[in-house]
Amino acid sequence: MPDIQHDAAQGRFSTTVDGEIAYLDSRLDGDHLVITHTWVPDAIGGRGIAGHLVRAAFEHARAAGLKVRPACSYAAAWIERHPEFSDLLG
Repeated sequence: MPDIQHDAAQGRFSTTVDGEIAYLDSRLDGDHLVITHTWVPDAIGGRGIAGHLVRAAFEHARAAGLKVRPACSYAAAWIERHPEFSDLLG
């Protein structure tokens, strides 16, 4: 798993792989973490990095007592494949 940083002020989870930055943007809406965008550059695509970013966001939400709204299409597809996090949907 890549080293993922969370910048709460910016609502961003990010990681650097082979000099390329991948990130997930989110925002708080009351007691919900809304995942708005996931970006992985083509140069490092296909390695599961986006999935690690989404997992980090869901794990953060769980630890913080937040529900999650996956407004990003990748995050919405990811949760379909990971029902162990479905209790966080709200």
